[in-house]
Amino acid sequence: MFAAERRQLILEMVRANGAVSLRELARVVQTSEVTVRRDVRALEAEGLLDRRHGGAVLPGGFTRESGFPQKSHLATAEKTAIADLAAGLVEEGEAIVVGAGTTTQELARRLARVPGLTVVTNSLLVAQALAHANRVEVVMTGGTLRGSNYALVGSGAEQSLQGLRVSRAFLSGSGLTAERGLSTSNMLSASVDRALVQAAAEVVVLADHTKLGTDTMFQTVPTDVITRLVTDEPPAHDDRAATELQALADQGVQIAVAGGATGPGQAPGVDSVPAGRAARRDVPLPGPRRGHGAGGSGAGPQLRSAAVLGEAAAGERSARVADLRRR
Repeated sequence: MFAAERRQLILEMVRANGAVSLRELARVVQTSEVTVRRDVRALEAEGLLDRRHGGAVLPGGFTRESGFPQKSHLATAEKTAIADLAAGLVEEGEAIVVGAGTTTQELARRLARVPGLTVVTNSLLVAQALAHANRVEVVMTGGTLRGSNYALVGSGAEQSLQGLRVSRAFLSGSGLTAERGLSTSNMLSASVDRALVQAAAEVVVLADHTKLGTDTMFQTVPTDVITRLVTDEPPAHDDRAATELQALADQGVQIAVAGGATGPGQAPGVDSVPAGRAARRDVPLPGPRRGHGAGGSGAGPQLRSAAVLGEAAAGERSARVADLRRR
């Protein structure tokens, strides 16, 4: 494929999806990430797109929300690894809330094996993934169906969550920064996500590396409300994602990295887990850091998290991540 053809295809993918990782672009155009990075720089110089943390987005600063068909084909391997790790945080007999999104849908598929679980959700995709789980009770909110992401939104959804209390919420979104926390591009979705957060004692955010450092219009979860981030290992060139992880950890967010690597002296709250590995250990969580926490009950409960160390990654980005963990 000639450079002009590659760049046209890259531009079409970004216009269709709003944001695409370099890894995904390289897979589609069948070339290396180094070549794709050069193409993205050239397109950015022409003002046709913006570079963002290991990917490319529509120009203008804030990314728009993609529909479900586009999202379902983006970063699929990363979402699978994140869902595998996040599922290990859920204990038998828990009551949780799970928000809408393709990553949370992957999580729901794994939760079908957790006995005695109660899942409250506004997502038809999450409910569908759990529909045939004999030992899982699914409670759906009311609301108006938003077809682009198969989620129930509006006042009906928010009112149905009033008075609800569960152990934790699992949420995704369009972007995550240390400055603003989790955000999304749709006002109705943001409002329901905030209601889900209010129902939970702890908040777990599921976000792949392409969302790190991306800021969108409507804040859903401030950084000081996020208990834990489950993400994937950023690519070797993605220094900005590593910087964002550092900033999130500095603000007290515990970070679990699926498929990552670590060095000696791993820092508290940072777990690095090769995808597909099943070993787990107990990791104590900090006490509530927000006003709507568990009523001053002191330190939060323990969550299960995987803790199998991967091979050390090369390059400056890996050194930055290793330094984060040593701290």
